[in-house]
Amino acid sequence: MSGWDEGAVYYSDQAQFPHGGGADQEQAATRHTVLRKFKEFIRNFARQNEPNVFPYRESLIQNPKFLQVNLSDLLTYDKDQDLRDLLRKNPSDYLPLFEAAAAEVNANLKSRVAGETGEMEEPQTGEVQILLKSDEDPVSMRSLGAQYISKLVKISGITIAASRTKAKATYVHLVCKNCKNMKVVPCRPGLGGAIVPRSCDHVAQVGETPCPLDPWIVVPDRSKYVDQQTLKLQENPEDVPTGELPRNTLLSVDRHLVQTIVPGTRLTIMGIYSIFQAAKSSTNHRGAVAVRQPYIRVVGIEETNEATRGPANFTTEEIEEFKKFASEGNVFENICSKIAPSIFGHVDVKKAVACLLFGGSRKTLPDGVKLRGDINVLLLGDPSTAKSQFLKFVEKTAPVAVYTSGKGSSAAGLTASVIRDNSTREFYLEGGAMVLADGGVVCIDEFDKMRPEDRVAIHEAMEQQTISIAKAGITTVLNSRTSVLAAANPPSGRYDDLKTAQDNIDLQTTILSRFDLIFIVKDVRMYSQDKIIANHIIKVHATANARNDARDPKEDNWLKKYIQYARSTCHPRLSDSAAKVLQSNYVKIRQDMRRQANDTGESTAVPITVRQLEAIVRLSESLAKMRLSNVATDLDVDKAFTLFNNSTMDAAKSGINQHINLTPEMANEIKQAESQIKRRMGIGSHLSERRLIDDLTRMGLNESVVRRALIIMHQRDEVEYKRERRVIVRKA
Repeated sequence: MSGWDEGAVYYSDQAQFPHGGGADQEQAATRHTVLRKFKEFIRNFARQNEPNVFPYRESLIQNPKFLQVNLSDLLTYDKDQDLRDLLRKNPSDYLPLFEAAAAEVNANLKSRVAGETGEMEEPQTGEVQILLKSDEDPVSMRSLGAQYISKLVKISGITIAASRTKAKATYVHLVCKNCKNMKVVPCRPGLGGAIVPRSCDHVAQVGETPCPLDPWIVVPDRSKYVDQQTLKLQENPEDVPTGELPRNTLLSVDRHLVQTIVPGTRLTIMGIYSIFQAAKSSTNHRGAVAVRQPYIRVVGIEETNEATRGPANFTTEEIEEFKKFASEGNVFENICSKIAPSIFGHVDVKKAVACLLFGGSRKTLPDGVKLRGDINVLLLGDPSTAKSQFLKFVEKTAPVAVYTSGKGSSAAGLTASVIRDNSTREFYLEGGAMVLADGGVVCIDEFDKMRPEDRVAIHEAMEQQTISIAKAGITTVLNSRTSVLAAANPPSGRYDDLKTAQDNIDLQTTILSRFDLIFIVKDVRMYSQDKIIANHIIKVHATANARNDARDPKEDNWLKKYIQYARSTCHPRLSDSAAKVLQSNYVKIRQDMRRQANDTGESTAVPITVRQLEAIVRLSESLAKMRLSNVATDLDVDKAFTLFNNSTMDAAKSGINQHINLTPEMANEIKQAESQIKRRMGIGSHLSERRLIDDLTRMGLNESVVRRALIIMHQRDEVEYKRERRVIVRKA
């Protein structure tokens, strides 16, 4: 981050603009013709479909401060490509000419005004800033090298830091300390400084002391300034090669582009790749005059918002194909079959992942309250049930995705951190995973291994979809409109059917209620199913390389594009009949939960609150979005309820707390086991659980019956577990 406050004053013996010489006159002539061409372009350019509309003239009249020019328009206007190529190759020479042309055209467009004396005077016009944009693909930040210096480049990335606004001199006012002669010296744009002549050009008269060497003093008050700000742009996470650290570059923006960008925004910028001498360069480069640091002087910014990320300009053929696909009857099933095809089974999880990728509709209410449209899913269960594979698939398929692991993520890394800049000692913000994935998905693996204080940091991001920071004098709110897909293991490593749901899930109610769908993924041992799964996995391994040739990479990309298209064009709402169905079903679920709580005397591990009602609304909307429909129907609500029942409701009812419907023989066996345990252990005595079970099995009791008896005694608070459940203490 060194080199944020640049712009030293340099000294030179040569004058800034040498005169004389035939070449200069030729150059002046070409500059004049180019200036004329630019003026004609702004005045006369019209698109073919609207021959009588002059877009650039109109926009100058509406907004005389800046003018946004598309380079493709320059090409269509000027067939021999002169203007565009000149701007491409020598932007620092010809961009000021373009701005001068725009200022002149702007002056001509205005009518004369009456001055103080009553005579008509030319109106005062300010400068016009030209902002360039182009339709070509951005180049990679890694490929920018010496061959691009002083050329126009287009790159994309995420801003991770923004400095404060500074005043940058465009003209420096100098005074000679001997003869008080005045001189105005232009400053180089961007991060360059002014070149001050070494000697005064005043000829000393007889009796005057001649001016010494370096006589000039800068008069800051009389110099001309523009606003300038430096940004730090980092590569998009999806463009970083595996195993590499993301690169970043310095950007310098000035005038009307200042203060338009906040950290965490995705940008595509046009700029001039330039170099500067860092003021506080490292000691080993201090003497190296020839070593310069690169930066980009921005001449045009496009924000890549959620709707236009990636290749968002779909061709008409693609749109036709999408609409044809959406009009088929079983869209939902087709999309689910495309999700993680290498994973066998897990139909409901695939449906949930499909809903998460499409998302519901974000709403803003009249009083300014925002309701989230993103769906959060938690996968909880045994090892080797393909949870992490789902996360990896979503990371590849979602238009924007960030993958992190619970143990390796801190609260600051997930939300935002405040960092002090080395050179200026200023604090600035760097966005974390939740900010960088704005408009996409955050995949968090090993969710249960996170420290509780780090997990609390994402509460706000999951419901309000913002991240508030108040650290080191910086108070701000960052957007994090992301879906969260989390995978976790139960506390004992495997899901234990003999424990209650509370013991198995072991996450706080506050975080559980923020997940729309909670899946308990069990590794069920069944002969027939194991055979099919083994067969599937062996096939996948055997045909892995052969399938790569046959499989079309376009297929993966197709799903990504379809998701992008649906998210950008479709914003469904519930129909009236669907809303009624939803209301009655939700009330019924709440009644069932209340009845269950009254029967068992404890509340469920997964709360059913208004958030869950909103979750079903979002699921219905995402199902409608898959069909590219703008209305969510009763059928969507029914499907959403089925999915909700199969996931969250099953999780709420799982475990032993639905007291097992015991047969009389089993109840008898459990009673017998209880009496044996009480006979074996006196009140207050300690015994290893393993030893107790071994002793009782030797007496002819079944091990699972003994375990069940222990659980029931634990629920009645007659025994207590100590030392990570290895030792049992009898209390009553």
